[in-house]
Amino acid sequence: IREGESIAVPLKRSKAFPPMVTHMIAVGEKTGQVEQMLENVSRAYEAEVETKDTALTARLIQIANSPIFRASVAITSVEAAIKRLGRNVVNNIVTGVAMEQLFQATTEITDRKLRKCWQHAMEVSSIAAAFSQQIPHLKADQAMLAGLTHDIGVLPILTMAEDYPALLADEAMLDALIDRAHSRIGTAILEKWNFPESIILAIKNHEDLMFDSGPQPDYVDLIIVANLQSSDNAERLAAIPHVSVIPAFAKLGMQEIEVIDMYAPPPAE
Repeated sequence: IREGESIAVPLKRSKAFPPMVTHMIAVGEKTGQVEQMLENVSRAYEAEVETKDTALTARLIQIANSPIFRASVAITSVEAAIKRLGRNVVNNIVTGVAMEQLFQATTEITDRKLRKCWQHAMEVSSIAAAFSQQIPHLKADQAMLAGLTHDIGVLPILTMAEDYPALLADEAMLDALIDRAHSRIGTAILEKWNFPESIILAIKNHEDLMFDSGPQPDYVDLIIVANLQSSDNAERLAAIPHVSVIPAFAKLGMQEIEVIDMYAPPPAE
């Protein structure tokens, strides 16, 4: 990404996608419309999700039954999940899956961390989408896209780490590298893919709790709040004495918050 190389080449080499998909991504790069091509890919995947991708089907049903979207009746089919989530949300979930599959793990450590990164992204995106519905000028599908991509910079770091056994052997050092560099790398990736500036700003600034772009809440604020409320950040959230000092929480009118575990089982009747 930093050297301006194509992402279509490693995508094709991974054999995770059919040739037509990699061709669409290559065309998107050449025309500067990678985001539009990813959306087209997501629609193609959505059309085949029920019969050809059981893993994605399971994820859609899991998210539809999460505390963020849960209703009185449990979802058991992909058709019902799509109806509950909405087409735009589903498209962005599938887009997230497509981007996730650009990076394939070959070691136990990187596989574990990639899976954790994906689950965290799903939590943050769902929480952000839910909060966005309270803010008229923000869109739920864009909030979900920002959440799905907010830690995308972690993925190439893990892929690179597989070439350095000493780094894999020192997980604390690897985690420190991820903490220090993932926002900057993620920003470079989305700039390369010509994503909207509002989404790029969210990826660039989501770890800066004191970031304040002005009086109106934006997607950065949504991701800061959703990121802190995800189950991965329970300890970090507990260490903050008063969340009202964080501009994002103040702009969303939130005085008290709690950790949201998207994968928690429903309460007993």
